[in-house]
Amino acid sequence: MAIDRVAQHCICCASTQLDSSPAVLMPFVASRVFGHEPVSITPEWGLRDLQPGMAYTLCTSLQCQACGVLFLDYRFSDREMMQLYHGYRDEAYTRERERFEPGYAAANQHYQGRADYLRDVEAWLETRVTANPLVLDWGGDSGINSPFLGRSKQTHVFDISSVEPVDGAQAVDRATIKTNSYDLVVCSQVLEHVSDPHELLTQIAECLGDDTLLYLEVPREALMREHPDRKDLAGLKRHWHEHINFYTEESLRALVFRTGLQVQECMTLDIDLGWRKSSIFGLTARRARS
Repeated sequence: MAIDRVAQHCICCASTQLDSSPAVLMPFVASRVFGHEPVSITPEWGLRDLQPGMAYTLCTSLQCQACGVLFLDYRFSDREMMQLYHGYRDEAYTRERERFEPGYAAANQHYQGRADYLRDVEAWLETRVTANPLVLDWGGDSGINSPFLGRSKQTHVFDISSVEPVDGAQAVDRATIKTNSYDLVVCSQVLEHVSDPHELLTQIAECLGDDTLLYLEVPREALMREHPDRKDLAGLKRHWHEHINFYTEESLRALVFRTGLQVQECMTLDIDLGWRKSSIFGLTARRARS
């Protein structure tokens, strides 16, 4: 189903009760998606009704008044998503982003290895999934952060970035996915990036067998942590980058329910990365039993 270029309803629960406030799309994203570059409007332009200054790509922050999810109004097309994430964090991507965001290349080094917090995620999951599971990591990049990497029967990764998989992971296409019965399907740190999380989750649901466990993980964004349960956050979100959806537990549960899946258990995990503090929200779900 085609989605609106500019969102008209909630991406999680489909409510039309949306609070809104003006914001800007960060230059790197605007460049990759739309080909927009910041521009300085000077008096030499001769524009009667526009004041001189820097012009950036405008957008709108939206917050659902039903479930609380906060999101960017622009919903990127499949082609635009491919443009944004092709070669994610590779040399060319990093060089291009460094042009807009000096210091990104140095910060990017923190993401090159496997995340330490995955030990806690695996400990939480291993009592809920069969030993030596067959794993599908949907949107798992290179597979570097796939749960049970090196301990699974096999780890398949489906991703649009076209990056090379790490040892122990195998890149697969949709045709290959259909020929396998997975014990664990993971969608981790993905739903905050996508234009239509309901459509994505619907596609993932088609890969689930009756006994397959689904693990979803999203960041608990700082703005949402600092202002829990508030639904007046659109005015506080002045810029958007690659995370275009900020979830609450209620909104993620609503998304899962709308997809026809059943939430099993939820967890939150606070993470000290050394160079910054972070937090995630995770839940497990299965196909609804008839």
